[in-house]
Parts: sequence; structure tokens; C-alpha cells
Amino acid sequence: MLEKPRLDMEVKISPAKPFVPEEDIVAILSDFRKVFESGFFTLGRYGRIFEEAFSKYIGTQFAVSVSSGTSALEIALRSLIKQGDEIIVPTNTFIATPNAVLFAGGKPIFADVSTETLCLEPESLLEKINPRTRGVIIVHIGGIVCPHMKELREICKDHGLFLLEDAAHAHGSSLNGEKAGNLGEVGCFSFYPTKVITAGEGGMITTNNKEIWEKALILRDQGKASFSGNQIVELGSNWRMSELHAIVGLYQLRRLEEFIERRNKIAQRYDERLTKINGVKPLRIPQNVRSNYYKYIAFLDPAIDREKLKDCLKKRCGVALSGEVYDPPCHLQPLYKRLLGFHEGKYPNAETIAKRHICLPLYTQMTNEEVEYVLNSLREVLP
Repeated sequence: MLEKPRLDMEVKISPAKPFVPEEDIVAILSDFRKVFESGFFTLGRYGRIFEEAFSKYIGTQFAVSVSSGTSALEIALRSLIKQGDEIIVPTNTFIATPNAVLFAGGKPIFADVSTETLCLEPESLLEKINPRTRGVIIVHIGGIVCPHMKELREICKDHGLFLLEDAAHAHGSSLNGEKAGNLGEVGCFSFYPTKVITAGEGGMITTNNKEIWEKALILRDQGKASFSGNQIVELGSNWRMSELHAIVGLYQLRRLEEFIERRNKIAQRYDERLTKINGVKPLRIPQNVRSNYYKYIAFLDPAIDREKLKDCLKKRCGVALSGEVYDPPCHLQPLYKRLLGFHEGKYPNAETIAKRHICLPLYTQMTNEEVEYVLNSLREVLP
């Protein structure tokens, strides 16, 4: 039963929560002590161990730890493009994706997506390819790997384009048993605190391309030819991951399969119960995709005012919903409206998705009782 509604109720259910088990906290602090005693705080032993463990888990030959998911994208793009190259990007992504293209010297060319998968489809990609196109970024939204990767890879191969995975949401997600981050030429991950696993901050680049790996190692450390030297051979920046972040990330990685299993059970519970609630429908995951359920995405009936619903859920029931993925889509962000002159109606599918979906609370340590409370709260406030 819901408690008696009152205005401005304290948040009882957060949209997301990082989770570090107590036994891992003890082990992490022990490893922190070793770093403190060594005085070696960056680009050391733990960073290499984390990279090796992550590449083994994803199934790639190489991995490069960096300071954020955003820096992972920019470094990867700097390894692949020349000034002025056009890169096709789905418009329903976080602003860091097209921004990284700009910072790397390219030009983002937005494309529409499917309302069923939230991903770029082959037809939409083919419409955007022109002689200036150098590559394509695929974004695995909410932990759902783009189900069209085979066709998209073939199109890229036929046109001589690279395929980069923005896998910031997709740690451990897979398509036909192949993990995100090993489905294109290069993959980019984020370890921001809301992600399925976190390092506090940080990112990772995965690839089977030795040249990309070698250049990424240089770029992340101010463009230096070697960590101990002072010869600058590329225009890099301070994109290093500290040893402390690497330690946290390593322990989180060891829990990833456990976390995904629990998140899938929570999502299954949502799926079953939402069929009995009018006005909201879950996004269906393609059969050949294993989602890590970074986000649990559902669609509201067109007549429902999402902002009023979110406000009511929080004030009356203490249930906080997270931000959308993504509203507004990139082409309607003030920056890109100013730079590229976009307007509403340009990408109708992405705009429909942006306006109609919600992301229900989901975190690894969420209890069945909390899930039921969220569902009961939805019943209470939906018209």
C-alpha cells in the first residue's frame, strides 16, 4: 500500500545508485594503501591490470584506460579522422558523442533512429553517406546493443567507413553472444557513477587495431612518445586514468556479470507488471540482444504529460525518475541549432522517442519491494 500522499515527499526511490559491496570496499582500501605507499598514482600496475581484464572480458586484443567516456570518444576519433571529415551520429545520444567529433576536428552529421530499437537503422545510414563521410558512430542506448550491427558493418565496409561503438551504456551487453565494444573498429566505455559499473570517473577504449591502441596510449598522456620521456609527438591532453580509479573499476568489473543478472531480474519484474498498467508500455528488447539494463525504458501514451507525471511521482510518492535518453535529441540542443541550423521535424522518430519515454528506477541493489512500490506509485499517478 502507498503511504498517504503529501507534498514534497523525500525521495524514497532514487533513479540510480552506485553499488560497491562491503567486502570489495575492504579490498579496495587495502589496494589504495599499496598505491599510497608506492607513490605511483597514475599509469601504473593497476591501470594495466584493469586494461588487461577489461579487454579479456570484452574479447578484444587491446584496451586503453582513460579519464572519462568523453575522452575515450575523442581519443578514438583523433585516431581515425582528419580535419573536416563527416561522421554520422544518431541524434538521440548524449551531447558528448557529437561534441567529441567536433573536438577531434570532424563534423557530426545527425541521423534518425528506429522507434522500436532506439538505434540507427541501415536505411537511415545509407541516406546520409556522401563522399565526405569518413565513419559512423553507433550508440547502444540504455544497454541495448544495436540489433542491425551486421548490416551496418557491411554498409561501412562497402563504403570504406570506420564503425565506432559508443558503448557508454553497454558494459557486458551483447548481440548474438558478441559483447559490445568488440562489434566495430573501436569501442568507447564510460565509468561515470550512474553506469552499471563505475570507477568513480573514467573510461575505456577497446579495439583489435594495434595502430589505434598505440596512438591512444600516446594521446592520453599529453601526446608523449613515452611516459618517462618528454618528446611530444601528437597533440594530446591529460586523459589519464589514476591508479585509484583503476582499482575501483577492476573490482567493479569482477562483479559485472552478477550485477547484470540482478538487473535483468528487476527488468523482468517490471515487464510482467507493466502489462497490467494502462498508459505505459515497456520497450521490448530484441531476442538476439542481452541488455545490461543500464536503463529501463518505457513509453507513455501520447496523451500523458511526462513532466507532470514525473513531478507527481516525486512529490506524492518519493519516486525519482532519471533523465531521458535523450531529450532533447542533439539536433534540437541550442548549441547544434545555432551551429548547424536544425529545427523540429527534421528527425521525427528521435523526436517522438524523446517526448514519450520514461526511464524507471533501476539499480543493482534494488529490492523486489522497491520495484513493487514504483509500480504501485505509477498506478496511483497515471490518469
